[in-house]
Amino acid sequence: MIPWAEVIGDPIAHSLSPSIHRFWLETLGIAGRYEATQVRAPDLGSFLSQRRADVAWRGCNVTAPHKERLAGLVDQLDDAAVAVGAVNCVHRTGGELSGTNTDVEGVSQALHGLALRGAKVAIIGGGGGARAALHYLRQPGAGEVRLVLRDPEKALLLDSPAVPVAEAGRAFRSAALIVNATPLGLAGGEPMPDELLAQVREAGAAAAFDMVYRPLETPFLTAAREGGARTIDGLGMLIGQARRAFSLFFGAQPPAGTDGELRRRLAADQ
Repeated sequence: MIPWAEVIGDPIAHSLSPSIHRFWLETLGIAGRYEATQVRAPDLGSFLSQRRADVAWRGCNVTAPHKERLAGLVDQLDDAAVAVGAVNCVHRTGGELSGTNTDVEGVSQALHGLALRGAKVAIIGGGGGARAALHYLRQPGAGEVRLVLRDPEKALLLDSPAVPVAEAGRAFRSAALIVNATPLGLAGGEPMPDELLAQVREAGAAAAFDMVYRPLETPFLTAAREGGARTIDGLGMLIGQARRAFSLFFGAQPPAGTDGELRRRLAADQ
């Protein structure tokens, strides 16, 4: 019996998660499989029921738009998933399905080295990725975090001040960091509105981080760089969030010292 895992979402063709996990499986010489599966929101319950019955299935990574809904479909949540309010990884714990959130670890890897103590940060979006970023940025000593949302009322659920997209400049002004935690700009998906890109460009932020990783150079990052920002693409977060998921699925730590080669492969797979 060959153990296997997968990544689910809708859409899912853009995902580089299979390339990451297959690279680690190959490098470690582990017999295992990792796939990508499109799952529509109405089918999430039946999907989990089917996977429970497959004893070789070890779990799944979860991408948009399922992270928040899956938190209510698994048997148990760990502290990270409860704190973030979203699940990006489902794995077996005995006979139950457990939900966790490794996106916080991914955000930590992406933002490592940035001086954010007491700094103002703006986050575009209010979904699972934004929740993970909020959790990370609320560490002791962090500064003000403002959200830019299509529906500012959602900020009440996230306990954070927010502005509508048309007024994003208010959130971006004097920001040390602007984060895009939406799929806007994803290859084949909805583009980031020109009005928002213009406000990013005019903000003059010190740094900008895009959770989108396909393409690596997004219009958001281009606009931020034109405004003088240091830019951070989505590959660091993607690799960072995958590490613990891999160990949960396959019982081994990802191989050390291979991130450079992995990143080169992922960049070539754009």
